[in-house]
Amino acid sequence: MTKPPRQMRLTPELVACVPAFVGAPQQAPEGREFATEADHQATVAQILLKRPTGGDLWVFAYGSLIWNPGFDYVEDRISLLKGWHRSFCLGWIRLYRGCADRPGVMLALDAGGSCRGVAFRLPPDAVKENLLKIIRREHPFKGSYIPARWVTLHSAAGPLRAIAFPIDRKSDGYLPGLSEAQLAAALASAAGEKGSMAEYLHSTVSHLEQRGIHDRYLWRLQELVAGWIAGATATGRS
Repeated sequence: MTKPPRQMRLTPELVACVPAFVGAPQQAPEGREFATEADHQATVAQILLKRPTGGDLWVFAYGSLIWNPGFDYVEDRISLLKGWHRSFCLGWIRLYRGCADRPGVMLALDAGGSCRGVAFRLPPDAVKENLLKIIRREHPFKGSYIPARWVTLHSAAGPLRAIAFPIDRKSDGYLPGLSEAQLAAALASAAGEKGSMAEYLHSTVSHLEQRGIHDRYLWRLQELVAGWIAGATATGRS
């Protein structure tokens, strides 16, 4: 018998309880500049210089690229990346899904362990165009926190060479060792122009589950965030 799908505690109704961001258009964080189109072109050129000879170009998605890729692809495969794991360790975010009063923490690939995600194969005749779409999103600032690197993925059809975007542990945006309580509070309250962190967490977990990927770390966090929002709603805490 097929098992019924797991029921998330973090529901769309609870996500909707997080106050939306209201304010002036958000700017780049202090001390940072948005990357220019020339910067993005240079990043793509550097990536392609290290491209393995022959074969297709795959991109490994572990978070929002799974449910909101924003680029064209011709194939996708569930894949395992060894040596890296999902972790909410990039912060404090005061742009996009966070703001000055309610900063957030973003999901990243951190060293150690393993991660099941989705590999997307870019159209062979439009590799550069679609890679640029990804880089504009993953590298919004000059000297981005998230370097691109080539990795080996393991899929049911065999190994794949792909591009992944792990966090640089030397960056000032790296936040290791945050407690579950700290993470739950941030993910349950942060919001910016692109929405709330609770919405991001809900979408990531639900789409992973739909693809048969159960991430125990994220599942635990969605339960904690749901409890935090429910408690805040009941007591009127913002």
